[in-house]
Amino acid sequence: MKGTRLLLKLLILLTDIGMVGLAVVAAHRLQRYLRPDSVDRLLAYLPLTLILAATTVLILFLTKGYHRRPPQSLIDSLSTWAGPVTMATLITLTAVAFFVQDRTVTAVHYPRRFVVLVWLFAVGLVGLGRYLLARLLFFLQSRHVGRDRVLVVGTGEVGRMLVQKLQSGGGVAHEVVGFVDTNTENPTPVGVPLLGHPADLPEIIEKHAVDEVVIGLPEGSHRQIVQIISLCEREKVSIKVFPDVFQIMASEVSVSDLGGLPLLTVRDVALRGWRLSLKRMFDLVFGGLALIFLSPLMLFIALLIKLESPGPVFYIQERMGLDARPFPMLKFRSMRADAEKDGPGWTTPHDTRKTRLGAILRRISFDELPQLINVIRGDMSLVGPRPERPVYVEQFRQYIPRYMDRHREKAGITGWAQVNGLRGDTSIVERTKYDLWYIENWSLWLDFKICLRTLFKLFGDRNAY
Repeated sequence: MKGTRLLLKLLILLTDIGMVGLAVVAAHRLQRYLRPDSVDRLLAYLPLTLILAATTVLILFLTKGYHRRPPQSLIDSLSTWAGPVTMATLITLTAVAFFVQDRTVTAVHYPRRFVVLVWLFAVGLVGLGRYLLARLLFFLQSRHVGRDRVLVVGTGEVGRMLVQKLQSGGGVAHEVVGFVDTNTENPTPVGVPLLGHPADLPEIIEKHAVDEVVIGLPEGSHRQIVQIISLCEREKVSIKVFPDVFQIMASEVSVSDLGGLPLLTVRDVALRGWRLSLKRMFDLVFGGLALIFLSPLMLFIALLIKLESPGPVFYIQERMGLDARPFPMLKFRSMRADAEKDGPGWTTPHDTRKTRLGAILRRISFDELPQLINVIRGDMSLVGPRPERPVYVEQFRQYIPRYMDRHREKAGITGWAQVNGLRGDTSIVERTKYDLWYIENWSLWLDFKICLRTLFKLFGDRNAY
């Protein structure tokens, strides 16, 4: 497997170099077509091509662009090459200008439009090359070539959850060879064998050609985890550890002092001060534009709702928002007007209370469009934890640690949990983890990325009901 990884890295590197060269050729041809007299012969741009290719590879290497990464969407992987290629283009232009000034290279004319075209083609073609290689790797892994062989340490609830994630989300890229555990009373999932105990790790890793060990013992002591890691390190495999509750809480630890005594800050909120104003501006600009452009569609949906079944167009429901304050959340009515005559109930995939139009609206999430009004009003944000009803909040806060911390920010139309597949009737515990991560790691780019991923998932999310 190590030979396969090395070959893959070499293939990516050669593809990056080839795509940079192709970008210069494409920019030259397009510029010559637009203005035939504005550029020199293609061969004159060879120094530019060589410097740009070398600089791109160097910056990608320094920014870990050639490190093995888990499968990512196109948006998530964009930063791995777009930023380095942009930086490489700027450095290359500086280097070329310096050489031209010193007359160590024959002076070549670089029109501004040509430079912009080189940059655009380089970003697009490098991304295209990496995407095609990713599809090739996916094709090979689906035929059991180049998969990572994973060994899971722990057969409890966490261990079974890790196997489920590896076999679902990463099922093509990973092959779970088995379990190792300290407690033989814990049942293992069907089809995944129990291979031994932690003391047997070196022999198991060598016998089953394990590439990665995932330790799922959040209840284990630090000494036990360190011993397991030391046994794995002898075989030089990749090691990952599922964190305990404190490690999750302390993912962003900062050190302060109190009268000279050191204190660790384990809970912090990224949205403070001017960032709140920036996020509000983001909501007003993009929420307002969306409301303007979607208003004809919303009027058409409202008309269809009135024609299909008696009752109001909007369904107004009390939800809990910022600081656990209730607010009236707007939705297009997707159920019968008497759907909650017997009290509130959790929505299920085949809920008989839904109307035919309502089922379609829920399937494509168009029932949420009126919440753009909530965004403009300031009740909600475009991105944030999805709000729940007070009756459910009271239940969840009793048994989910830090559940109420979700209310330190405004509720959102979409969120980090939703774009990661946690919609509808899914685990509230898992959703809470994703929501807390979002709150403590907020950035404007993260909001923008979540909005884009929401659009891409809009017509393909099977959990939307």
